[in-house]
Amino acid sequence: MFDLEDAVALREKDSARLLVFHALQHPMYQDIETVVRINPLNTPFGLPDLEAVVRAGVDVVRLPKTDTPEDIHELERHLARIERACGREVGSTRLMAAIESAIGVINAVAIARSSPRLIGIALAAFDYVMDMQTERGDGTELFYARCAVLHAARAAGIDAFDVVWSDVNDEAGFLREVELARKMGFNGKSLINPRQIELLHNAYAPTQQEVEYAQRVIAAAEEGERNGLGVVSLNGKMIDAPVINHAQRVLERAAASGIRR
Repeated sequence: MFDLEDAVALREKDSARLLVFHALQHPMYQDIETVVRINPLNTPFGLPDLEAVVRAGVDVVRLPKTDTPEDIHELERHLARIERACGREVGSTRLMAAIESAIGVINAVAIARSSPRLIGIALAAFDYVMDMQTERGDGTELFYARCAVLHAARAAGIDAFDVVWSDVNDEAGFLREVELARKMGFNGKSLINPRQIELLHNAYAPTQQEVEYAQRVIAAAEEGERNGLGVVSLNGKMIDAPVINHAQRVLERAAASGIRR
């Protein structure tokens, strides 16, 4: 994900946009899903960012400071116009909404359901805690927001991404927060530095024991289906649809991230 918003100084906005425009068209990124966090549309930089990255072929646009569904609808209108103008299929540019305020958290369900383009919603901590007149701490300050964003994503059938851990040198703190996000049910976590990628993937990867058990669950379910059994058991435990679905998710995570080391 390329960042044109907070990571770029005001005087560098135009040059950063040009760099990202050319980077998106570089051969090394053609087989990689690309995301760009643009500036908000109510700034002088948001619309030029959107024009540039859509024309350059970005896969996903991340909209910061999404407060209402209308923010997404406005973005959709611009996207459709730009896609038609540059020959892209209308609707092919996907979206991620970043929720960064109290009003955004309150409107999370409506935001998550606002567009078929949305692949996920992400909670962004820094602006949110400022809006709540508090500060980053042990996670208590984010508890309600995490739950609200996660439930909104699940209700809409899209992904949910947890907050950035900004101290790249504190790997232990990062991993503690990753474990919390994973157990809550977040699909992943926004990252601020490439050093965190491998740590995140490994934390989300299932253990060998979990994979082997999931394989046995799937095998037992398939055998039960072949034999016309409505319910099967494994080691004395009933194997029903939720257990099977969980086993499938474990195997999907193993395929995506490997086995936890």
